[in-house]
Amino acid sequence: MEEIKNLIKVWITVLASLTYIYFMSTKIPKGNTRLLCIFPVIIIFTLLPIILTSVNLTGNTGFFLWLANCKLLLFAFDKGPLSSHSSLSLPHFFSIACLPIKIKQNQPQNTATPSTPKTKKALTKASLNYGIKTVVLALLFETYDYKQYIHPTLLLVLYCFHVYFALEITLVITATMAHSILGVELEPQFNEPYLSTSLQDFWGKRWNLMVTNMLRPTVYDPVRRISSRRIGKRLALVWAVIATFVVSGLMHELMFFYLGRNRPTWEVMRFFVLHGVCLALEIVVKKVLNGKWQLHPWLSRPLTVGFVMVTSFWLFFPQLLKGEVDAKALADYGLLVEFLKDWGRMVMSSLNRIGL
Repeated sequence: MEEIKNLIKVWITVLASLTYIYFMSTKIPKGNTRLLCIFPVIIIFTLLPIILTSVNLTGNTGFFLWLANCKLLLFAFDKGPLSSHSSLSLPHFFSIACLPIKIKQNQPQNTATPSTPKTKKALTKASLNYGIKTVVLALLFETYDYKQYIHPTLLLVLYCFHVYFALEITLVITATMAHSILGVELEPQFNEPYLSTSLQDFWGKRWNLMVTNMLRPTVYDPVRRISSRRIGKRLALVWAVIATFVVSGLMHELMFFYLGRNRPTWEVMRFFVLHGVCLALEIVVKKVLNGKWQLHPWLSRPLTVGFVMVTSFWLFFPQLLKGEVDAKALADYGLLVEFLKDWGRMVMSSLNRIGL
């Protein structure tokens, strides 16, 4: 119950801070002055997750506020999703700032998407897809009861699927809520990452696209633009890619600190630097070959996904095990199930008392 009170305090602080920014922006023009006015809020948003102790609540809150900070940095210069739609109402400003969503371009607000056989078929396919992933995720939770009998490598494979399914389902639920509030069509956050044919395809077009959409304007584009004047366009592209992954690594190290409250050991940072360097090399090789030769998808897909999984086993997931974040997260889910059971019994008891 204390954790729920802390969560309420955190989000009241978030909404109060965004209210200040919303009205401040009508008086302060874009630029460094607005950035100075927003900067204290960015610091507050960075510190707020430390108030929480639940792994799941801390992780989701930290992720949402990290993205909010990126949006606020862009908003300081009248860029990004908070500036792309004129005359945002305060509730819409809250939703776009706080939630990991991206509105589809050229979609006016409060305009319903016409229902066609094609959209109905896509909706049915998506519902079935997420339904299957939810069932698989539930089965994974049951499997963890026997993890002492599971080989460590297989357990890491299960964690790969767990992270993917849990993150995608969380973002879909959030997007569904945002769609009902905003009345607009939203960009999907995942695009079948297991079909990636290259690291560029995986990180740029398929995996957690909200993060990609935030890092591109806040890190990649400025670094590439500034570096081009000094080292030329080709090297600037390489440096911009690596710099983007360095920033992503730092943010993930912060997320791991939120979850485990342990001093960083920088394995997660090395994971993202490694992927940044490999992706930069991949881009250079592609430009040299200029489309003259490329691997068949049947070969490039397992190589790409295999590389992501193996490097995750090596550098990413061990940090979850060291801090026992996995055990804490599973304990949180157990408490949630017990809470829902108690709530269900309370509702049934109330219905019985009134004769329903």
